[in-house]
Formats: sequence, C-alpha cells, structure tokens
Amino acid sequence: MVESIDRKQKERYNVAKKVIAINAGSSSLKFQLFDMPEETVITKGLIERIGLNDAVFNITVNDEKREEVTDIPNHEVAVKMLLEKLTGFGIINSLDEIDGIGHRVVHGGEVFNDSVLITDEVVTKIEELSDLAPLHNPANLTGIKAFHSVLPNVPAVAVFDTAFHQTMPESSFLYSLPYEYYEDFGIRKYGFHGTSHKYVSQRAAEMLGRPEEQVRLISCHLGNGASIAAIEGGKSIDTSMGFTPLAGVAMGTRSGNIDPALIPFIMEKTGSTADEVLNILNKKSGMLGVSGFSSDLRDIEMQASEGNERAELALEVFANRIHKYIGSYASRMYGVDAIVFTAGIGENSTLIREKVLQGLEFMGVYWDPARNQVRGKEAFVNYPHSPVKVMIIPTNEEVMIARDVLEKGNI
Repeated sequence: MVESIDRKQKERYNVAKKVIAINAGSSSLKFQLFDMPEETVITKGLIERIGLNDAVFNITVNDEKREEVTDIPNHEVAVKMLLEKLTGFGIINSLDEIDGIGHRVVHGGEVFNDSVLITDEVVTKIEELSDLAPLHNPANLTGIKAFHSVLPNVPAVAVFDTAFHQTMPESSFLYSLPYEYYEDFGIRKYGFHGTSHKYVSQRAAEMLGRPEEQVRLISCHLGNGASIAAIEGGKSIDTSMGFTPLAGVAMGTRSGNIDPALIPFIMEKTGSTADEVLNILNKKSGMLGVSGFSSDLRDIEMQASEGNERAELALEVFANRIHKYIGSYASRMYGVDAIVFTAGIGENSTLIREKVLQGLEFMGVYWDPARNQVRGKEAFVNYPHSPVKVMIIPTNEEVMIARDVLEKGNI
C-alpha cells in the first residue's frame, strides 16, 4: 500500500523517477542508477566473478569507487547485495524509490523490433531465442529473473541489441542461401550493438542540427567487439555483424568475415572439430591472431610504435576492414552526411581513426589531424568546409536503456 501511495505522489508532483539499467553476463552484472528524465547518473558499478568465492563488487559512492571481494554464489545473491548497498550507502533511502528496471538482452531475433515491458510471455520468447545467442540470452535472463525475485512489482523492460537493425530491408539481411533456411531456421543477418548505434545516431542528428529523417550516417562502434552500421533517416539499413557477432570487421579476438570454406580446411589441416575452429575464430583470431600477443589495442599500438611489424600489421588489418565498410555503405546510401566513431577504440584511438579516414577525401571527407587529437568526448574531427562530417560521440547504452524504461514501463 505504501508503495502504491508513493507512486501516485510521484505522478502528482512529477518527481524524478529512479531507473536502474542492468547488463547481466554469465558471471557479471553491470549497473547504472539514473534520475530520469534528467538522465543524471546517481551511481554505477560492476559485479564480477559471480559464482566464485572471490567475486568482486564495485560501486561508486559520492564519486568514490568502493570495492569489496566476497563470496557471491549466484546472480540472485548479487542483486540482493546490490540493493542492500544502495540503501546501506545511503544512495537511496528505500527500495520503494526504484521506479523501473531496464535489462539489456542481446538477441531478440525477428520477434522483437523494439524494447518491451517484460511479462511471462516475453521471458518465454527470450528463452526460445537462446538458440541464436546461447552464451548471452541465458545470462540476460538470469539477471531478469534475479531482479524479479527481489522486486517483483517494479516494471522491468527488455532492451534488445538486435532490435534497432530490424529495419534492414530483406535485401540487406538475407544470405544468398536456399530461402527455406531463412523460413525454417531463421538464418539471416541480425546485427548487434543496436542500442549503441541508435544512441549515437540520435545524438549525431542533434549535433548536426538536423532531423534524423534527413541524415545519412555511418556509425563505427569500435571496441573489442566492433560493428559498422549504415543508418538512413534514423533507421538501420545495413550492418556488418551477421547471424552472430563473429561476422564483419576484424575485432579484438574475432576474425570477422572469412571464406567459409576455410572452416573444413582448417579442420582437415589441424585435426580440430567444428566447435574448436569456431572457438579459434571467436577467441584466438582478430588482432590477437594477427599480432600474436594481444587483443588489447593499447598494447598493439605500443608495440607498433616500437617497430613490431606484426603489431603494425594488426592495426592495418583492423583499420582496412573498417575503411572498406565505410566506402561500401556510403555507396549503399548514395552518399553520407557524417561518419561517427564510438565505443572504447572509436572514442579514444587517434591512430585508428587516422588509418580509417586516410584516403576518403575522394568522397568529401576532409578531416583535420589536429582536431583528431581528442579522446573520450564529443567532437567534430573534420575541417569546417568538409561536406562529410566526422564525429566522435561517446556511446551511452545505459541511458538508452533508461529512456526505454520510461517509455515502455509506463512509469
């Protein structure tokens, strides 16, 4: 009864809503608590090594990071610990203050083309889609169920990585395979990082001072996982990742696109099984495979600066693949208004941006090396006269989740 009265009072006086955004992995739980709609971050943190005796709980309290190593056997215990810390540290006075919960879910298949209020039916459908994301969807569901067990009456919203790309036309998402494979098994391009691409495309339109409907963007989400998206009129019309996040550009440990005939060839030459080859393509390839020593771009850039040829080659391979996608997507949209760099590498690596942008002057990309010397903040990298703008926009998937909670959770 008290909770009901509190909610009515909040609606009456238009008090800010507290929304928590959750990203649950198989052994981790990342969170941010927002005051909405102002989008003020109240606190954030990360719980790692869930299921082990030396789990690590991190939370920010009054701009100070607190860390505790303790036994966290499962996600439900992690959630209870998180909520206890929120009240224990005085971040909130009561759990009644939490108005909504947003959960990142990796794969929505063709079932979900937008974020949705979580119901029993939604949970069942997410479970059914686990075949498409066996490592991710079950972990996301674990977070959903853990929060529901502790806060069963608080609206919860699922935000899907794949939803933004559901606007792709059939000519973009279909593989040139027998059509019944798509009809019977759902084999098609789905794309990922959709929440990030959606955020930066909206923010880019704001920075350009133009309606989304009038802007053609190429969004480069470059981190350990990387994907490129062609966004026309605020809608994704193509993206580099495919049926799984393995496709597209080279990444930290993922190969990106390869000739599929290489899989049986590698099996024959190495005696590996198909699963073992897929493990190599996912975890031992990309920049790690080419460099031979690391998947971390910072390590690779340092070694390249000291003359390590394999490190330099890894940088060239990574940038080259991105460069090709930009040219392809510019052609696909009959031009481009802006190229956006986001995520850890896109926001911080001046060298990768330089390598990607070199040679794009023919299509109206005139970028300024001096303006490119910026890290981790919004900026225009192009000369003022450049027809195609080049932008750095730090991504904020958590705030997109919080916005969708406000919209879909009816709070």
